Amino acid sequence: MSTPRPPRVCVVGSSNVDLIVRVPRLPRLGETLVGHSAHLGFGGKGANQAVMAARLGAQVTMVSCVGRDVFGDSVLRNYRDQGIDTAHVRVDAQHVSGIAPIFVDDEAHNVIVIVPGANLALSPDDVRRAVPAIRGADAVVCQLEVPVETTLEAFRVAASGRARTILNPAPAATLPDELLRLIDLCVPNESEAELLTGQTVDGVAGATAAARALLARGPRAVIVTLGAQGALLLDASGPTHLPAVPVAAVDPTGAGDAFIGSLAVFLAEGRSLRESARLASAVAALSVTRIGAQASFPSRAAVEAFLAQQGIA
Repeated sequence: MSTPRPPRVCVVGSSNVDLIVRVPRLPRLGETLVGHSAHLGFGGKGANQAVMAARLGAQVTMVSCVGRDVFGDSVLRNYRDQGIDTAHVRVDAQHVSGIAPIFVDDEAHNVIVIVPGANLALSPDDVRRAVPAIRGADAVVCQLEVPVETTLEAFRVAASGRARTILNPAPAATLPDELLRLIDLCVPNESEAELLTGQTVDGVAGATAAARALLARGPRAVIVTLGAQGALLLDASGPTHLPAVPVAAVDPTGAGDAFIGSLAVFLAEGRSLRESARLASAVAALSVTRIGAQASFPSRAAVEAFLAQQGIA
């Protein structure tokens, strides 16, 4: 008997390196401080979502752009260590890799500087070179940390195949009508939903109203993630509130990316939207019990054990 093939997920999006420095306090203008420690981590919403999908056993292809530098080399090595196909990660000699220097003091206050670098060089031509990977995917996932015309081209290509299109509109930006009409599933958080619709999202009721406003603009379904309140799903059959799985949260960093990366996998496996969202909520909950973004993303085995412990089928 043949073994079922793994779900195929293609992520078109950002790749960053986070440079995290622990300091006793944030420096004053012109001041030099001695830090406690330094840590190099991997980020970018696109990269995070791709890694989460790979942890759950999906066959993942990344379409991205990095610089020809030590950071780009590290990003590529990390992708390969995660089992992610890097055939469509372009190395650009004209731009530095995306980096985010982060200074964190003893009171947990931070200062973050994001340098998008090569992420802004990811172009529609890069997407066109990846057409076979996009058309052959079960799910195509995009965000807004690369040029919007690149995301639009990715969804145009996906529409010519069989892939389900998932947009995480982060950071929130004005979206062209054509892009909205190409989205099968739009997944903003509360603040992104507010910025996209101009409506206050103050819980489930506010999320429902914002989701209706978004749905009217073209997407087939909307999920507004609500942190500790779970998520609000809206499609043609009406709204569904999905309560969060209660856990002892340690660090919420990357929880939204864990939700979207796992959601893509569950949908690609052929599960219903509601079941996929419920399972993705559990994965996101499990991720906040550990520190970090990609470092907190659980394996398939860990997820299945957690689901059994929680009584989630």
